[in-house]
Amino acid sequence: MIRPLIHFCLFICVLSLSFSCRNTVDDSNLSIFKYNESAGITSLDPAFAKDQANIWAVNQLFNGLVQLDSNLNVQPCIAHSWGITEDALTYTFHLRNDVLFHEHPLFTSEKDRKVSAQDFVYSFGRLTDKTIASPGAWVMNNVANYVAIDDSTLRISLKQPFPPFLGLLSMSYCSVVPKIIVENTSFRDAPIGAGPFHFQLWKENVKLVFRKNNHYFEDGLPFLDAISVTFIKDKQTAFLEFLKGNIDFISGLDPSFKDEVLTSDGVLRDEYIGEIQLQSLPYLNTEYLGFLMDDNNTSASQSIEVRKAINYGFDRKKMITYLRNNIGTPAVNGFIPKGLPSFSDTLRGYDYNPERAKELIRASKLEDIKVTLNTTSSYLDLCEFIQNQLSEIGISVSININPPSTHRQMVATSKLDFFRGSWIADYADAENYLALFYSKNFCPNGPNYTHFSNDKYDAYYEAAMVEVSLEKRQYYYQLMNQLIIDESAIVPLYYDQVIRFVQNDISGFESNAMNLLQLKRVKKNQSK
Repeated sequence: MIRPLIHFCLFICVLSLSFSCRNTVDDSNLSIFKYNESAGITSLDPAFAKDQANIWAVNQLFNGLVQLDSNLNVQPCIAHSWGITEDALTYTFHLRNDVLFHEHPLFTSEKDRKVSAQDFVYSFGRLTDKTIASPGAWVMNNVANYVAIDDSTLRISLKQPFPPFLGLLSMSYCSVVPKIIVENTSFRDAPIGAGPFHFQLWKENVKLVFRKNNHYFEDGLPFLDAISVTFIKDKQTAFLEFLKGNIDFISGLDPSFKDEVLTSDGVLRDEYIGEIQLQSLPYLNTEYLGFLMDDNNTSASQSIEVRKAINYGFDRKKMITYLRNNIGTPAVNGFIPKGLPSFSDTLRGYDYNPERAKELIRASKLEDIKVTLNTTSSYLDLCEFIQNQLSEIGISVSININPPSTHRQMVATSKLDFFRGSWIADYADAENYLALFYSKNFCPNGPNYTHFSNDKYDAYYEAAMVEVSLEKRQYYYQLMNQLIIDESAIVPLYYDQVIRFVQNDISGFESNAMNLLQLKRVKKNQSK
């Protein structure tokens, strides 16, 4: 694939300060990673890294105490080690002494640039400052206090035990920022962090450029000289630019290209093999149908036999094969998705079994069973597939299509008896999923939209939340997951997948189930 050199005024201005904007420079010797962000970026401030577009950009500029590896395990970052008390209430972090913020005229010496525990105290305080109104303030809801013991020691105390707390600290919200820069510049537009790349230029909705941080604390990283982000809104146009070699990677696939690029089995068609790379791995998103479990719900779905019949009554494997080109995995192992360590392929879920579904309908002693399934237009094909298959076992399904914002609001306020939902993890721990069924999390105080309530489930949940041992905590997670299935509180549909297309001259490009974009280990072969 021929790769054109990039020659345009704006980009050259940021790649070489010694040339004016009217000159052109041969940048073929620079290793520049190019990607497109069709959704746009609203802020480069980590306190506002609330969606994927912002997180991807912020992740290149900033670091926090800890980070996630490709298997979603918590690893050291600015903190080289930490200790946790037996009661799981106090965390003591020991910081590296060689981490520097990016250069800026406001820093008068290298000492001013060195990241300290006080910088984290400032950053966490800013995150919870109501005048800042960060959407990530919730991350600190369970934090009682945080204090810098000395320059390299930070202590965080929790109000109550929460074993997934380390995972929360890996979120972009918890990145360290320098007080002097935040309070004396327009930080969202030209941020200063301690990450592998530093900010160079941002012309909103046109171009964003980061340059290599030559003083990054992880030895030898990053390998790239620069990152260039474009903002082509039309996903079809962006994918065509990728096929031309003008973009180095694309996440996801526009439906218009699905059958052209992928076979029905979800692999590259022959004409693209050797031209581009396809990366596919689990994504922490479970698509499901939810039932409202309130006593005042008079729908037929209040019958556990009907709920189980719905679970048995359609073929998830066929649905994924024909409607999603096998992008995803049939959800036959509960609510916790593939990609999390707590996922278990031995958990007893629901396979396609129409005869068993009919037995359950007879056992319900209900006649002329009718239910209304609420969804959005994006998922109409899946819901119609389920509708057709359930009609064959004697369940009549009406489909009600809602605008996305209306649907989300009605689900979040438990206004729908039967609805399509999805849950994407905020952090890499199964508690993020199981909290949806804890009785004390009834909305609007929490995410329990189904109003599922079970004393045994609550006891398992509370036991898990004071268990420091990951192995023992996962044992409780499995018990909870099985209870959700046994009670048929939901109908798991499929566990999602990350689909990424990468140019063949790119190496070291790692994906993970959170769909994070981490470019510090990426290399680009300059021979092409």
